[in-house]
Amino acid sequence: MCRAGGGCKRAGSERKGPVGAAAGAAPEMGEQPIFTTRAHVFQIDPSTKKNWVPASKQAVTVSYFYDVTRNSYRIISVDGAKVIINSTITPNMTFTKTSQKFGQWADSRANTVFGLGFSSEQQLTKFADKFQEVKEAAKLAKDKSQEKIETSSNHSQASSVNGTDDEKASHVGPADTHLKSENDKLKIALTQSAANVKKWEIELQTLRESNARLTTALQESAASVEQWKKQFSICRDENDRLRNKIDELEEQCSEINREKEKNTQLKRRIEELESELREKETELKDLRKQSEIIPQLMSECEYVSEKLEAAERDNQNLEDKVRSLKTDIEESKYRQRHLKVELKSFLEVLDGKIDDLHDFRRGLSKLGTDN
Repeated sequence: MCRAGGGCKRAGSERKGPVGAAAGAAPEMGEQPIFTTRAHVFQIDPSTKKNWVPASKQAVTVSYFYDVTRNSYRIISVDGAKVIINSTITPNMTFTKTSQKFGQWADSRANTVFGLGFSSEQQLTKFADKFQEVKEAAKLAKDKSQEKIETSSNHSQASSVNGTDDEKASHVGPADTHLKSENDKLKIALTQSAANVKKWEIELQTLRESNARLTTALQESAASVEQWKKQFSICRDENDRLRNKIDELEEQCSEINREKEKNTQLKRRIEELESELREKETELKDLRKQSEIIPQLMSECEYVSEKLEAAERDNQNLEDKVRSLKTDIEESKYRQRHLKVELKSFLEVLDGKIDDLHDFRRGLSKLGTDN
């Protein structure tokens, strides 16, 4: 991609040879390529007259053509089947270097300003030198054309005066024959000039139609740019929304991690309770030998064990709910609230069971004292 006022990332190649033809800018039979290079083509935005609008997606061939029959010069560039430059060089045109790799010139006939971005400063310099050379040649061709017109006009007037004198003298000599021959030649030249004028009018009409097509293409490009801007804005909003959603999900994941830490702490607490339970079982074995109420105490111990197993099952259910929370993040808030309620209930149950154990231990201690 080229930047107006800067260089092109893709290197253009300079070569000699013909360029592709397209409607409205195809080189005619009398035109010959005199210089060819490659560059990114831009045109000034017709609405702002400030911004550059790319006329080609990549570097294209840009060539100078010389028309032998008309003694004129044109710059032609075609991108596929689309004419992007068809500029006839006139003596009053100026090629301006705006940066090390970018140059521009204004074409009043096409009512636009063309810009070219080159891959190197050397290519830009060669193109600018050739532009100056062609401009001088166009100026010389224009001066010669004016001299021929003035000479033809003078000869025509002289022939008219000489013919009048010949009629008065009623005498035809070698000089009169020469003047008559020159007069015939001037008439032929005037006829050819009239034909050339018609040909130039046709070319002018073609250039106007080409300018109209280029104007339509510029308007379509401007509309496409606006559409791209809208799509970019939509994508940017969607990106912001997704970022916010990711932040929410990360926050929910951090909450799940905290719940996992709490669950780990609960596991440690259960292990401690199991350790205490084993100690209680050892004490119960000793008490079995000392009291006949051991079976009742054992039944109570089994009851406590069942409660502990139920607590373990509740804990397993809690772990399953935690895994379910990982797979269903969108419902994590609701499930976390539900999990907190279950954990609170479980802690209350554990606290109650711990209190029961303490009461049970005090009862055992009291029983031992009574015995």
